[in-house]
Amino acid sequence: MAQSKIALVTGGSRGLGKNMALALASKGLDIILTYHSKKDEAAAVVKEIEQLGQKAVALQLDVANSKSYDAFFAEVGNALTGTFGSANFHYLVNNAGVGVHASFATTTEEQFDSLVNIHLKAAFFVSQKALPLLADGGGIVNISTGLARFSTPGYAAYATMKGGIETLSRYQAKELGARGIRVNVVAPGAIETDFGGGMVRDNSDVNAFIASQTALGRVGLPDDIGSVVAFLCSDDAKWVTAQRLEASGGMYL
Repeated sequence: MAQSKIALVTGGSRGLGKNMALALASKGLDIILTYHSKKDEAAAVVKEIEQLGQKAVALQLDVANSKSYDAFFAEVGNALTGTFGSANFHYLVNNAGVGVHASFATTTEEQFDSLVNIHLKAAFFVSQKALPLLADGGGIVNISTGLARFSTPGYAAYATMKGGIETLSRYQAKELGARGIRVNVVAPGAIETDFGGGMVRDNSDVNAFIASQTALGRVGLPDDIGSVVAFLCSDDAKWVTAQRLEASGGMYL
């Protein structure tokens, strides 16, 4: 039996990251997922993946702390040989993130710097540090947002980081193409998760308004995103690179 390919999903213990990890596992990939603090939740996701017949490990990573990346990838290397019997992993999904809702006028420098570190700097340097372990012919999926295309007050800093992600992804695709590594962006619309305090999920007025502005007539669910990431981490997407794939149900068309 051919060895399963392996995907590394940052922030895979909850929300969209958890859905991505499970969608990838259901397509026959083994999973390395990272968690920030929710070790028990991460262990539960590992169990779910194992029930799908795939191998998985959960490793702690604070993407905001770039000084920890070398030690983290040493752990990844140990997991690859010890758990998966592989020298490399094949796909990196830069998913870990937080939401900050603040108007342009009131966004603090601390909020801005935190978003830089978690969303932009992490995607840049986690990908860079991953290169020795990332297999030729593999792929990177970076996560952006519909908010990089349309403007909704309260997300100036967050969306600015994601605009950077979209530019970074094109450069990564260009520079890593010689190794056969494809780099693409998935840009979710509004999704019912605990992201940003769960506002889309828990505030019925917000939910109803977004649904009214969406071509498919509802708010997104985590299940709407994981399968798109899984597609990009497959041979079905072998000729797709440097693309932004918005999965928003047609918000604000």
